[in-house]
Amino acid sequence: MDGPAGTGKSSVAWKLAQRLGLEVLDTGAMYRAAAVVALDEGVQADDGVALAARIAEEGLAFDWSFRPPRLLLGGRDLTERIRDADVNVAVSVVARQPALRAAMVEAQRVIGRAHPRLVTEGRDQGSVVFPDAVVRFYLDAHPEVRARRRVDQMRAQGRPADYEAVLRAIQQRDHLDESRVDGPLVCAPGAQRIDTSGLTLDQVVLELERRTRIVVPADFLTPSRAVQTA
Repeated sequence: MDGPAGTGKSSVAWKLAQRLGLEVLDTGAMYRAAAVVALDEGVQADDGVALAARIAEEGLAFDWSFRPPRLLLGGRDLTERIRDADVNVAVSVVARQPALRAAMVEAQRVIGRAHPRLVTEGRDQGSVVFPDAVVRFYLDAHPEVRARRRVDQMRAQGRPADYEAVLRAIQQRDHLDESRVDGPLVCAPGAQRIDTSGLTLDQVVLELERRTRIVVPADFLTPSRAVQTA
């Protein structure tokens, strides 16, 4: 599952996985961990080789005993740290580094081989990391809609949020993601594009579930059930 910032990929992936009986891989969290290394350990954010080496040295892993899994680096739990505002800024630089991206792609494929019953979400999952996945989705929404969603989410968490600033940040992130040389944000050939602009979270989840059950063998998934609304 791919798509730009603010399309609800993480929320959709988690709820979809629950309904299908699958695990979730949040690949964006892995790049955010690299941003934490840059911020907290003094590694330059634009030095992909050094970032990849440091992460390999410390060991980046998910603790799959939790749902959703916790993100660990060298035994340190980064699950909350990666959502901080300074990480939001640094990750756009970190994620553009070819050497780091190559290391992350390989790490994600290793996880995919170990956890084949997986919903994976990010920005290059269907185009680069898992181009042969049984089902590939690309979630999209108008930038203004995504900005409003992000502001509502931040305010619900008690964090200050300015709509215009968030919109500018999303538009800038879109440009960086789409113009990146390695693994640019694209709707890969064969991926199913879903415009979520006018849909609720549950509506998106149910539509993706419907499409998934058409092509994935029933014995690979948990039985269908009524959606649990918030």
